[in-house]
Amino acid sequence: MSTVRAVRLGPVSWQLRLRTTAVLVAGVALLGAAGCVALALGTYTMPDGGPVTPGDVVAVLTGGGDEGLAYVVWDLRLPRILTGALVGAALALSGAITQGIARNPLSSPDILGVTAGSSVAAVAVIALSGSRGQISGAAAEIGVPVASMLGGLLAALGVFVLAWRGGIEGYRLVLVGLGAGSLLSSVTFWLLSVGDVDIATRAVTWLTGSLNGSSWIQVTPVAIALALLVPVVLGGTHLLGALHFGDDTARSLGVRLNAARLTLLVLAVLLAGVATASAGAIIFIALAVPQVALRLTGSAQPPLLTSAMLGAAFTVTADLVARTLLPAGELPVGVITAVLGAPYLIYLLMRRNRVGKAGV
Repeated sequence: MSTVRAVRLGPVSWQLRLRTTAVLVAGVALLGAAGCVALALGTYTMPDGGPVTPGDVVAVLTGGGDEGLAYVVWDLRLPRILTGALVGAALALSGAITQGIARNPLSSPDILGVTAGSSVAAVAVIALSGSRGQISGAAAEIGVPVASMLGGLLAALGVFVLAWRGGIEGYRLVLVGLGAGSLLSSVTFWLLSVGDVDIATRAVTWLTGSLNGSSWIQVTPVAIALALLVPVVLGGTHLLGALHFGDDTARSLGVRLNAARLTLLVLAVLLAGVATASAGAIIFIALAVPQVALRLTGSAQPPLLTSAMLGAAFTVTADLVARTLLPAGELPVGVITAVLGAPYLIYLLMRRNRVGKAGV
């Protein structure tokens, strides 16, 4: 049980949950530590052959230091770290919203088919911009993220319509999402099979989820999206809180259930869509991180801000591991998140199965 303190600042007052605040601060510290290590660690060496020290990085960040290191820090490593942090925050926040809507820990953009919809649309654009040549140049570069966003929205809309039976029930939403995701994944594999090897290689790299090659072009759209969407999401916290108590209680509190669920679902899809458009399909962050935040804070439902901060810290840390694990080269960050997330998904399924057999 988290200790709650009332805080008043002039005419404004709010409740401060000490345990949640402590986890949030720990997430900020972990993100800062991982970012600092990621800025300093790599194959670049100083002109005298020595390793890059934290002092060298600080000198570059304050406008001085070695010119070669300045290029590495400002143009290569910092955009990659910021992209990872923003994408991880957006995915975790999206997962916290969908799990709050469905009151089900299995609900996430990965499970509900949103990521699969983004993937099939992006792979279609990659295929068309390849040997078939229907899309080329700037249209191809812009087309992948735009198609990814639209594909995720259309997939979410389709799942929502198919799961609708005078309302939305959590388990039905998950089952329809799993079916839609499987169907869309089959289409993605078909597109890969009809394309040539170069196209398939590029598409698989995108599907795996990678921050390699991230630049300020990837940072800007996801930063703008978070700046616009996060205040709206936080404004809807009371709706998630009401939905957590069940339909009857939420309705008695004056909440229009279907409108509230549709609005929150659109926000979750936009967050997942812009994240996937920036870095590809990095899976399991939206599924696992909100549940980790829930257990660490001891709250009744996934906390939004804490989930976002832990998602950012986890993604940057996973990318640091992916970048430095193998001496001969680096792995896509999606491989690391999949290795850590797949066992967690199995644990969730086994736990839900045990709960079902116990009739709880």
